[in-house]
Amino acid sequence: MSAFRIRKPFTDVVDSAVLPRLIHLSGDLYAAAFQLMKLLPAQFVLQRALEQGQLTERSTVIETTSGTYGLGLAMVCRRLGLPLILVGDTAIDSHLRRRLEALGARVSIVSGQAARTGGIQQARLDRVERIRARHRSPFTPGQYDNTMHANAYGRVAELITESFPQVDALICPVGSGSSSTGIAGFLRLLWPDLVLIGVDTPGSVLFGAPNGRRRLRGLGNGLLPKVLDHSLFDEVHWVPAGDAFAMTRRLHADHTLFMGPTSGAAYQVGQWWTRHNPGGTVLAVMPDEGHRYQRTVFHDAWLRREGLAGVETPREPTEIAHPGDLEDRWSRYAWRRRTRDEVVDLRAAVGTR
Repeated sequence: MSAFRIRKPFTDVVDSAVLPRLIHLSGDLYAAAFQLMKLLPAQFVLQRALEQGQLTERSTVIETTSGTYGLGLAMVCRRLGLPLILVGDTAIDSHLRRRLEALGARVSIVSGQAARTGGIQQARLDRVERIRARHRSPFTPGQYDNTMHANAYGRVAELITESFPQVDALICPVGSGSSSTGIAGFLRLLWPDLVLIGVDTPGSVLFGAPNGRRRLRGLGNGLLPKVLDHSLFDEVHWVPAGDAFAMTRRLHADHTLFMGPTSGAAYQVGQWWTRHNPGGTVLAVMPDEGHRYQRTVFHDAWLRREGLAGVETPREPTEIAHPGDLEDRWSRYAWRRRTRDEVVDLRAAVGTR
């Protein structure tokens, strides 16, 4: 028997999953579909920290997460042999928690709201600081503040420029802001006219809308991440949970693409932009696969209990004059590459409430 010869090197499981698949959906609409988007910045930030000596074999990695970033960190820390403590909230369901703990992570769940602005996310950050104080060599990746998270997406931009002669519009769900800032920031170096459309959800404060309960977790934020560059965005859409869930299921039914609800929100906006801009190549970023949502988004009984079954998604968004006017419906605002302060202060400048 001849000896087995390896013609191509095999890859690490993390390396094999960090980049998205580029998928043609219909017409001029494409998807950058990640298995787990947050795996890319988790790997990038920890590797850079090791190279720079900020992270050593004596360090404990401590971070806040609502789920997907924590899973990315757990996978990378397991491969590197690093202890990991994750501070989350009830968005981390029992199935995900078991998976995180099986990968060696300790999970600390925050159940109450913080007293000051920031809500549950600020409460998680406060607990991270308390846990850090009990460790000699803590390392916190800082997904909301560390600009290395945006830099990680240079690899995605490179993949896009190698695959498309031109992308006219990029549809990005926005949570921490690192993926939209990173991908669009790099692409604009080659394609300065690229239209960046941010996808947020009602209840999120990211783009100046009223703070409130977010039924669509993983999208939007209760605080303002420092990594988010508002001045990159041409327009912003707010997609409510019912629309996102319905479009997630439609994405699966129409294209057999099994993704999470933030991807459904991006799909809704991508379809709309394609209809209104024929001939322009549109790429929608889709952050994670649908396995985590089989007992929620893909479960009819759960949708009925939540009052979200049978939602008929509107064909057009409501145009709003200012983010402060946002209600719980799919809405669109022309951001025009301004800073958040410029947009929020615009209302005061014209003397309206």
